[in-house]
Amino acid sequence: MDQALVIAAHGSHLNAESSSPTFAHADTIRATGAFSEVRESFWKEEPHFREALRTVDAEEVYLVPLFISEGYFTEQVIPREFRLDEWDPELWDSDGTSADFATLTADDTGQTVHYCGPVGTHDSMSDVIVQRAKSVTDDPDVGEGVGLAVVGHGTERNENSAKAIEYHADRIAEMDRFDEVKALFMDEDPEVDDVTDFFESDDIVVVPLFIADGYHTQEDIPEDMGLCEDYRGGWGVPETVDGHDIWYAGAVGTEPLMADVVLERAAEAGADVSAAIEQVRGESGAGPAAGD
Repeated sequence: MDQALVIAAHGSHLNAESSSPTFAHADTIRATGAFSEVRESFWKEEPHFREALRTVDAEEVYLVPLFISEGYFTEQVIPREFRLDEWDPELWDSDGTSADFATLTADDTGQTVHYCGPVGTHDSMSDVIVQRAKSVTDDPDVGEGVGLAVVGHGTERNENSAKAIEYHADRIAEMDRFDEVKALFMDEDPEVDDVTDFFESDDIVVVPLFIADGYHTQEDIPEDMGLCEDYRGGWGVPETVDGHDIWYAGAVGTEPLMADVVLERAAEAGADVSAAIEQVRGESGAGPAAGD
């Protein structure tokens, strides 16, 4: 079996924890034995995107971006840094949430690279959001009598940023699991600052659609929602705000089930990882994917 996996993530020079989920999910996948090699790569940390393929012996590589939305990084930065000169965003034929994969040749190494869409727009990310709600409430049946807020950054610079959040909020609403499901944002309306204005449910689970915990998830959002006056003092889980109990989950990307989304992306591009997917979902307690 000569198939390799490379995970491409943003990383950070300022937040040492930014890369932790990437390494954790890579370790989970590595333990399944589904790939002969599993490599982590980053834009703002080492090992860097530009050098990643040179560390891989396999001739066939599945490249999965650990990003939430389609946009600048997935459509420009990653293909450029991995020297995928044949790349064109039209190869994904996406409406902003439907990227699949494109098979290309790396210009400098000659490797066959199956360039996958970002994890954040894959359907199985909806399952990870629900799993995150289960984890923060410690309730495998969470849903009845509970509202769910899926929170994203939102930005006028990339309309796809909001599309991914709304896409998963709509999918989860269609599951009829939670009494209410809303998509909220940091930088556009409807804003997470006013979370309690959008729900009638006494209990509200808030799941930020971010890959890693950092400034936004651990400082901005908790303070903006009124969980605390100063993030350094911490907050309760749940924390009562305006008569509602807020169950704040932190970044969805830290949920162990995220490894499944990486595998699902590779599987769609042709990787033989069905046993690994079953193993990861079993170990996480998630069960079959929605729609299976």
